[in-house]
Amino acid sequence: MRSPISCVMVIIITSFCLTMPVLAKTDWQVRQKIQLEQAPTDMLVSANSKWIYILTSDGQILIYAARGQLKDSINVGPDVNQIKAGPRDDILFLLSREKKTVRVITIEFTEEIATRGSPAKGPSDAPVTVAVFSDFQ
Repeated sequence: MRSPISCVMVIIITSFCLTMPVLAKTDWQVRQKIQLEQAPTDMLVSANSKWIYILTSDGQILIYAARGQLKDSINVGPDVNQIKAGPRDDILFLLSREKKTVRVITIEFTEEIATRGSPAKGPSDAPVTVAVFSDFQ
């Protein structure tokens, strides 16, 4: 007959072995590195993963394409401490602890389209150019 102490010891040892964490090997690699001139304060990635927004210590939001190319920057002021994603990709929340404010901003991207040498109607120096994209396959 087994003693109650030996049964308790078996239960304790078994429960210890069952609750022991299992360590797995984790491999990682650096895919890209973005070198900044100012220290980063905060960052976020847009919901569609197209844009990376980096808030720097001097109050700039640097806007990078997902592949790491700097597309533009916005001067929001050195009082902004944190940036948060909005409900849509074009909305950002700017938080300032110092001023106790939250600013909601919208971002609109404008792309330049090279039209020089393309077929056109009307004067070449017109203030507006309407580009029509069509595929004649």
